[in-house]
Amino acid sequence: MSIILDQSTRVLVQGITGKEGSFWTKHMMDYGTNVVAGVTPGREGQNVAGVPVFHTVKRAVRNIPVDASLLFVPPRFAKEALFEALEAGIKKVVILCDGIPLHDAIQMRKAALNAGAMVIGGNTSGVISMGQAMMGFFPYWLERVYRPGRIGIMTRSGSLTNEITAEVVRAGFGASSLIGIGGDPVPLTRFAEVLPLFQEDPDTDAVVLIGELGGTMEEEVAEAIEKKIFTKPLVAFLGGRTAPKGKKMGHAGAIITAGKGTVKDKIIALKNAGALVAERPRQVGILLESILTSKI
Repeated sequence: MSIILDQSTRVLVQGITGKEGSFWTKHMMDYGTNVVAGVTPGREGQNVAGVPVFHTVKRAVRNIPVDASLLFVPPRFAKEALFEALEAGIKKVVILCDGIPLHDAIQMRKAALNAGAMVIGGNTSGVISMGQAMMGFFPYWLERVYRPGRIGIMTRSGSLTNEITAEVVRAGFGASSLIGIGGDPVPLTRFAEVLPLFQEDPDTDAVVLIGELGGTMEEEVAEAIEKKIFTKPLVAFLGGRTAPKGKKMGHAGAIITAGKGTVKDKIIALKNAGALVAERPRQVGILLESILTSKI
C-alpha cells in the first residue's frame, strides 16, 4: 500500500504545457503515474505525451474522472489554481512552487481545510509512493535513494531528503511513501496531519522525519506521539542546529521567531515523546536498524 497516491490515482496536471510541466509529466508517466488530463488556459485540444489538455479544471473533470491535481504554476498564480481545483471537487493537491505570498498561503490553507482536502506544499519536491507513482519532480532513477521499502518519510528539505533517504537505503531499508511537506512559512499540510496516514498504512513500519529550525511542526509531532495518535517508531533528523537566532537559513520557514522554533527545543520535545533523534544523517539508518532489524 501507500499513502496519498498509487498507480490507480487519476492525476491532473495544471500547467502541463509549460517547460517543467511537460518535462516532468513524461517522467511521472514513465514511473507509473496515471496522468489522465492536463490544464493550460488557451491550450485546449493539445496533448502532452498523449494526455489531453483542457482550458479549465472544470472542463477536464467534466470529461475525465480525476482524483488529484499537481500544480506547475508560478507562486503568484498558486492560490487561483488551487481554488479552481477545490471548486472542481479535487481533494488531493500538490503545489510545487516556492515563495507563495504569505497572505495567499493563509487563505489557501483555510480553503483546503474547509473543503476537507489535503494540499501538499508549497516549496516541495512533491509526493512519491516508491515503485508506484509520483506527483512532483523526483530523480527516481537514483536507486541509492529511491528504493521501495517499509519506511515512511516526511520532510521539509529537498537536499537533505536525498542524503538521508540514501542512508535509509544504505542500512538495508527502503521507503513506502515520501511526503515533501515543503519549506514555506505556511505549510498547507503539516507533519502531524500526515502521521495518521502512516499510522494506518500496514506497509509502513516506521517513519523518518526530516525537519529543521523554525515553526512548531516537529513539536506537534512529539505531541501526536504522546497522545498515541502515532505509535510506530519514529526517527528524526533536524537541520540547522548551529543556525544563529533571527536568521533565515535556506527556506523561508526556517527562522526562529519570538524565542520559538529552535532545534534544541524540537529535539527535547521529540526525545521526551519517545522518538529517536539522529545527530548526523548517517545515524538515521543506524537508528532504524537498531529498532527494526528484528521486525522487518
